[in-house]
Amino acid sequence: MKGLELSEKFYIEHGENMLRENFSELQKYIAVGLVGSGSECFGFDDCLSVDHDFEPGFCIFLPGEEIIDSKSAFALERAYSKLPKEFMGFKRSKLSPVGGNRHGVIRIGDFLKEKTGDAAGCLSLKEWFFVPEQSLAELVNGKLFYDGLGFFTEIRGRFAYLPEDVRLKKLAGNLLMMGQSGLYNYERCIARKETAAAQMAVFEFAKSAVNVIFLLNKTYMTYYKWVFKAMRNLTVLSESESSVEHIISSPNDEMEVKVKIKIIEELCKDIVAELKKQKITDYCGEEMEGHAYSANNKIKNEEIRNLHILYGV
Repeated sequence: MKGLELSEKFYIEHGENMLRENFSELQKYIAVGLVGSGSECFGFDDCLSVDHDFEPGFCIFLPGEEIIDSKSAFALERAYSKLPKEFMGFKRSKLSPVGGNRHGVIRIGDFLKEKTGDAAGCLSLKEWFFVPEQSLAELVNGKLFYDGLGFFTEIRGRFAYLPEDVRLKKLAGNLLMMGQSGLYNYERCIARKETAAAQMAVFEFAKSAVNVIFLLNKTYMTYYKWVFKAMRNLTVLSESESSVEHIISSPNDEMEVKVKIKIIEELCKDIVAELKKQKITDYCGEEMEGHAYSANNKIKNEEIRNLHILYGV
């Protein structure tokens, strides 16, 4: 059973009644769900995931103390801790008294501070660049089973994806890196017989290409160990996952170098075609640098547009 399904069942069978019967006056201010860190929040959990941090549990998200005070929050924590210690064959872990729990009572402000750096979830355009996309993904992943006033739903909606100017800046920088590392430096490193440097060039290309693919899908890039699984679920260029996997997993012997170069060139062509489809580039040449600067020129905010092209990388 997937962790998200287990969590929702546990809430419906035990948490829902607990909140309705004991906290009816607070319930409308509360949001409940499974959101945040962990493969189960993304639906990426499998049979290996149950060896750590896998349990029946859910998050009770609270507004600030001006609405639900610390005494009520403590009562909610105690009630949550008294729910059944085992459910459908899975045992629950004890909650840490010093915080940092993935389940249980969590202040929305604390959650926002952890994921975005700001307890109110208010970021300037430049501040968006300093928040790791995996943290933003953890803010909007999972599922809310209940949200009384829709407050947390509204916040998650505001963070559904990057502002367009931020997306374009990140695209521009990663497109430039793709051209430098894959279409230029890889072959030069091979020609110099610097195979280790050549492989690093491939890694740089692959990392930038994956970033571009997620950006073109308007989907936050996840934690690196789930990137390839996430890529297979994307709408645009999901088939590129196997190409990226090949170039970073294969050696640099004479025969394979030719294959890699062809894959890199084809992947660039596919990405350029999607850039044109989304009207992100007006450049007619083949160089990725030209497409990078064309994307950068689409940025409406003058300050962001005039920042160094690699600012978003």
